[in-house]
Amino acid sequence: MSIITNINKLFDHRIRLGIMSILMVNEYADFNMLKELLGATDGNLASHTKALEKAEYIKVEKQFIGRKPNTRYSTTKLGRAAFKKHIEALESIINKQK
Repeated sequence: MSIITNINKLFDHRIRLGIMSILMVNEYADFNMLKELLGATDGNLASHTKALEKAEYIKVEKQFIGRKPNTRYSTTKLGRAAFKKHIEALESIINKQK
């Protein structure tokens, strides 16, 4: 088995890695919070959240707060497991390099 077997290609991009990192330590995050924390543009963030949603790694909830639309994201069970596996694989690589 290769040292990179459990590296998940979906988390290769820094924005998707950031989204998952934020969502792993927060119950949820809304679009504006993710945008601010990651320094991403609307379009960039939207495309990366869509990729994670399509893989069923995050759940998207749309609602209105007052008259303003609000989109918030949370991890799914599948997404949490995949991300943990990815982080464990990275840690394994780092530890083998010592």
